[in-house]
Amino acid sequence: MKRALAWVQEHIAEYGGDPDFVVITGGSAGGHLASLAALTANDPEYQPGFESRDTRVRACVSFYGVYDFTDRKGLARPDTRGLLERYVVKRPFATAREAYERASPMSRITPDAPPFFVIHGTNDTLVPVGEARLFVELLRGAARTPIVYAELPGAQHAFEVFVSLRTAHVLRGVERFLAYVYSEHLARRDAQLHERASSAE
Repeated sequence: MKRALAWVQEHIAEYGGDPDFVVITGGSAGGHLASLAALTANDPEYQPGFESRDTRVRACVSFYGVYDFTDRKGLARPDTRGLLERYVVKRPFATAREAYERASPMSRITPDAPPFFVIHGTNDTLVPVGEARLFVELLRGAARTPIVYAELPGAQHAFEVFVSLRTAHVLRGVERFLAYVYSEHLARRDAQLHERASSAE
């Protein structure tokens, strides 16, 4: 995902995009990866071979993501640890806890986190909603940016795969969140341009 971000930064202008305003999103495992990428911007450990490339994002929208491989509060499903050990980290938690920490977005939260919109359903049977609640609580306690959380009553994992009124409202909410973040970005950019112009006079 970091290589994709680096590629987008380099080529998005060719497609009419703004290389200074890149947003990342994903659902489930993609929500985990998007959140981890957003919270490890320009960290050489997470971009070997292209350490000097800019991988910052302006915001992250995460749908029902996995945020804690260590299960620090006992919120995960009982079978999650075995799945991570066998298919994802491929090392036992007991002897490789540090690897699980490094792969956990919860462990990477800093005051410099970009704006987040976290979306999760209360009836999610794959990733319990408690994990999203804790992630948002930790983000709000540290980040200097807006952290938005939408908890959807009765929604299951991958709820938006099916067309529904709920899905339409969630997507409208994402659009409004990103419009706000973009407007703030433009306001900051305009203020910086004005300041430079004033100092050049």
